[in-house]
Amino acid sequence: MLRSLILVALGGGMGSALRFLASKIVQDNMSGFFPYPTMVVNILGCLLIGLFYGLSSRGNLGGDSARLLLTTGLCGGFTTFSTFCNENLSLMRGGHAFATLLYAGGSVMLGFIAVAVGYWIAERV
Repeated sequence: MLRSLILVALGGGMGSALRFLASKIVQDNMSGFFPYPTMVVNILGCLLIGLFYGLSSRGNLGGDSARLLLTTGLCGGFTTFSTFCNENLSLMRGGHAFATLLYAGGSVMLGFIAVAVGYWIAERV
């Protein structure tokens, strides 16, 4: 368990640092009100987690430790959106279309509401 925790922490640190760098590069090269940095990071994270899980399923990633470091750690630190999309894909591939719609739609709507409630609470304290 401790080894797994260390792998996730190392990958998460690398992912967070890469997110900062990627966001900065996009921000420095694009302007406007649209959140391009976040969108680019989310899409890149989805590409990476798909690549890592695809390689892992074929036995070409280097075992469970590498998968944990790269998916839960690196991709999780880079963006949790990649995990969210991978979970939705897994639901769809498992034949759970309704659960996919419920999870995707519910997460977006409830997340939006939770952010609004958080702001509302912060304005009153």
